[in-house]
Amino acid sequence: MAGRPKIFDENQAIEKATEVFRNKGYDTASADELLSAMGIGKGSFYLAFKGGKQELYVKSIEQFSENFYKILSEGIEKSENGIEFIKQFFLSQAYSTECEKERGCFLGNSLVQLSEKDAQTKKVSVKIMRNLQQLFAGVIEKAQKNNQIKTKENPEILAWHLTNLWNGIHVTRRLESSPEVLKSLIEINLKLLD
Repeated sequence: MAGRPKIFDENQAIEKATEVFRNKGYDTASADELLSAMGIGKGSFYLAFKGGKQELYVKSIEQFSENFYKILSEGIEKSENGIEFIKQFFLSQAYSTECEKERGCFLGNSLVQLSEKDAQTKKVSVKIMRNLQQLFAGVIEKAQKNNQIKTKENPEILAWHLTNLWNGIHVTRRLESSPEVLKSLIEINLKLLD
C-alpha cells in the first residue's frame, strides 16, 4: 500500500514553515507552531517529512534559496549592466525593514545556527553560498571581458568577497541601525568592482 495521498500543497506548507523558522529560529520553533502555520496534522506532516523538523528545515532552506537565486539571477539577466545591478542589490540591503534587521538573513542564520551541528544542513548551506558565488563570478568575468570594470582581480575571489559581504551585511545590520553607515560600508566594499 502506497499510503494516503497528500492533501496539501507541499511548497506552500514549506513556505509557511519558513516564516516560523525565520521568526523563531530552528531551535525555538515548536512542532505545534509549525503544524499550525502549515495547516496540517501530525500524520500528514510525518508522511511528507519523514525526517521530521530537521527535514522540513532543510527543505525550507532549499526552497527559500531557490526562490532568492531565481529572483537575483533573473534580475541580473534582464539588466543592461550586471555589475550595476549587483551594486544596487547590495546597496538596497542598507535600507531593509526593521523586521528583516531583527530576523537577519534566513540563509545566513541557517549557516550559523546549524552548520556545525548537522552535516546535511551544512552541505545544503555550502551549496547555496557556492551558487551565489558562482553567479557573482559569472557577472564579474563577463564585465571584465567587456571592459565594464577596470579591476583585473580574479573573478572567483571577487565573487567570494561579495558572498562574504552578503553574509557580513546581515550580521552587521542587526547591530547597526543607521542605513547611512551601512550604505557607506557597502560602498567601500563595492569599490573592488570599479
